Amino acid sequence: MSEPIIAVESLVKRFGGFTAVNNVSFKVDEGEIVGLIGPNGSGKSTIFNMLSGALKPTEGSVKFKGAEIGGKLPNKICHLGIGRTFQIPRPIHRLSILENVVVAGYFGQDGIGSREQAFDAAKTSLEMVGLPTDHGVAISTLGAAGLKKLELARALATGPKLLLADESLGGLDNSEMDQAADMLKRIRSEMGITIIWVEHIMGVLMRVVDRVMVLDHGEKISEGLPTEVAHDPKVIEVYLGSDSEDAQASAESGSGN
Repeated sequence: MSEPIIAVESLVKRFGGFTAVNNVSFKVDEGEIVGLIGPNGSGKSTIFNMLSGALKPTEGSVKFKGAEIGGKLPNKICHLGIGRTFQIPRPIHRLSILENVVVAGYFGQDGIGSREQAFDAAKTSLEMVGLPTDHGVAISTLGAAGLKKLELARALATGPKLLLADESLGGLDNSEMDQAADMLKRIRSEMGITIIWVEHIMGVLMRVVDRVMVLDHGEKISEGLPTEVAHDPKVIEVYLGSDSEDAQASAESGSGN
């Protein structure tokens, strides 16, 4: 059996007397798309922040390709091959779309040594997400879906082996959500990138992911195949039934796998 691309063991994060993440463990194999879901305040973004280096774990271990990375600086973790998006895109507005992605690749990807390499990586990333690669196209031309795509392109330009996709569907309409979900599947299949996807919109996520983990109040309450998790009584209780009904239908249809 091959080694998981990332292995999290007994992860804890405390802020003073508040425990945001409590004894969470999981593994992700190379090539998987794994969903990480839970209500607001359940610890999803805190886990992403520890995996990407924005926060140092209070306790526990985070191993990427067998090496401990818990507590390393974000730039070091990015250079090792973990890229991430953020819920709220914050592009550099004085730069063009292309320049935003060039900057991400130049500083985020270990091994890019020239301007030409950075532009090549940026154009490849923009083509993958369906944004223009022309010089001089302004950020102001992008709507909500375009900004989400730009956020994804910037992460891809860093050359990740593991992508942490944080709420890629927020603010999108139904058609845009489907396009974004299909894009994550193509990133996995065409670029060979493993993905952990945090998302509130369970119905779409369940059609795409191979496995699902569910957090509540900082603890993992369920993990398994989409069909298993969608019928877990604990998960149904957490989501008050409504989102779980959509998730069950999506998981059972299997239209994304």
